[in-house]
Amino acid sequence: MRGAASLLAAVLLAGCAGSGTFSGSATVAQLEQRLGAPAMRWTAADGSETLAYPEGPPGYRTWFVRSDADGRVIARDNVLVAAQFAKIRPQMSEEEVLRLLGPPVPQWTTYFEARDELVWEWRYCDDWNEPARFDVMFDGRTRRVRSTYAASEDLRGLNGFGDFRGWCSH
Repeated sequence: MRGAASLLAAVLLAGCAGSGTFSGSATVAQLEQRLGAPAMRWTAADGSETLAYPEGPPGYRTWFVRSDADGRVIARDNVLVAAQFAKIRPQMSEEEVLRLLGPPVPQWTTYFEARDELVWEWRYCDDWNEPARFDVMFDGRTRRVRSTYAASEDLRGLNGFGDFRGWCSH
């Protein structure tokens, strides 16, 4: 999977101009031929698509690749960033969260019976270039967002001792 993420980054960066747009004529079909099927995909009413490619399993980025109605790739963005997390609001549905962040890390999805709460978790690089985790807590019955939580892995005690900032610089 790490090789696929590296290949994705190389393909996406090779076709990028500044500001997250693509030059040339890369297509979704070409992207999928090189990288395989995305983890998730959405088609808009106008025929444009968004494809989600997480680096993973517990990678630091999830790339959303957007295409126009003709299947030409027009943009790519890492959605595991603070500005995107800030869009998560109480009462959002699971589907709305997926469309903002892509799939959570499956092995970190947890249900807490005593609180009737489902927690989804993503790994990302925070503003200080440190490995961090972002959690969305859903009401177990309604499957609507209750709250969110973000903290560095170091603050959560997940890194042990040492400086892990270099992990986010790759």
